[in-house]
Amino acid sequence: MGCAVWERYSYPEMRELWSLESKFKAWMEVELAICDAWAELGVIPKEAVQKIRERASFTVERVLELEREFEHDLLAFVRAMTENMGEEGRYVHMGVTSYDVEDTALGLILKRSCEILERDLDEAMDAVRQRAVEHKHTLMMGRTHGVHAEPITFGLKLLVWLSELERHKERLLAVKERVAAGKISGAVGTYATVDPRVEEIVLRNLGLNRPKVSTQILQRDRHAEYLCVLALIAASIEQFATEIRNLQRTEIAEVEEPFRAGQRGSSAMPHKRNPIRSERLCGLARLVRSMVIPALENIPTWHERDLTNSSVERVILPDASILTDYILRQFAAIVRGLVVKPENMRANLEKTQGVVFSQRVMLALVKKGWSREDAYKLVQQCAFEAIQQGRPFRSILESRPEIRETLSPSELDELFDYGYFIRHVDEIFRRFGL
Repeated sequence: MGCAVWERYSYPEMRELWSLESKFKAWMEVELAICDAWAELGVIPKEAVQKIRERASFTVERVLELEREFEHDLLAFVRAMTENMGEEGRYVHMGVTSYDVEDTALGLILKRSCEILERDLDEAMDAVRQRAVEHKHTLMMGRTHGVHAEPITFGLKLLVWLSELERHKERLLAVKERVAAGKISGAVGTYATVDPRVEEIVLRNLGLNRPKVSTQILQRDRHAEYLCVLALIAASIEQFATEIRNLQRTEIAEVEEPFRAGQRGSSAMPHKRNPIRSERLCGLARLVRSMVIPALENIPTWHERDLTNSSVERVILPDASILTDYILRQFAAIVRGLVVKPENMRANLEKTQGVVFSQRVMLALVKKGWSREDAYKLVQQCAFEAIQQGRPFRSILESRPEIRETLSPSELDELFDYGYFIRHVDEIFRRFGL
């Protein structure tokens, strides 16, 4: 993506984490850790490592200049890093191969990316949790297939979102353990030119996990899983944003995205208040999902490594991470500022003339001795009549002699009680500690 796009759809911390400068800093962090490990094993003089640390430096411009000459980014970086070192520079990158540095540095960046996304998920969950408690008993219509079903509460709807986000937090923590890994095992993973203890020391000092075995690279199932988790997060946010969009439709009008003073909804129609933020999240979620296939296709490599994964990862890992960070933070802001309209929710409950009580009436007839088939047919006829004629469902029921003979007015009063549908809501909230 172009810089202008990222400035619009990104936040600085994640964007900077995936910048070229950040990548090169991570490379230098790994190269210095390797030198430290060799010194700990007595292979490199400790005084030399001290000088290496004092003199190690680079500029992005110089690395790119050298890369144009070498056509090898890691070699260009090592040259740039060691240009001002003197003879101690010979110890840098000793015994290791490019992806010992690059994959280990990537493990550092992915670990830090996961930590940012953890905070994002916490922020989103906190926003949803607060609004769920606020609307714990705010009655609204539950819909299946887009059609009125039975009443729920808006708080219960939000709890479903919260539960989904909690599962994503678990997935993210699990995948962080797998991507927060590195390898310092040489050209084909045999440690032929580097002591295995170097890998142990480097990864311990960097706070990364050590694989049992590797080739020249870490195997790409780790990175594919990371992309899959991000795609799942984005897909859930799209689900929530789609629900907001639907509930904001004029015909429903039960919630509304925050709309700032001075904001415009349309260039032609001054009355418009469009759910543009939620629509944007739905669109960006599609981009994140689209990166899963190339991530999965990166898993097959020729023998101990090839370069097919490298160019792809330079796009999909930063893009998916930056987009998911943006999506989560924008979603949290939408939820915090969401305008909820309980009066419209109540009005929508009444639109279908009380047919939402049809299941309760049917079950009451069955309890009175009716067959389920007979009860279903009669209640369905009365419900359809209520909807088609715009008459109250209860009055149609009361016009039927067989109903009057079976159910008393007081029993119908009890059946037509919205509170019945939400009597277990408190119990569900307690499962969340709320």
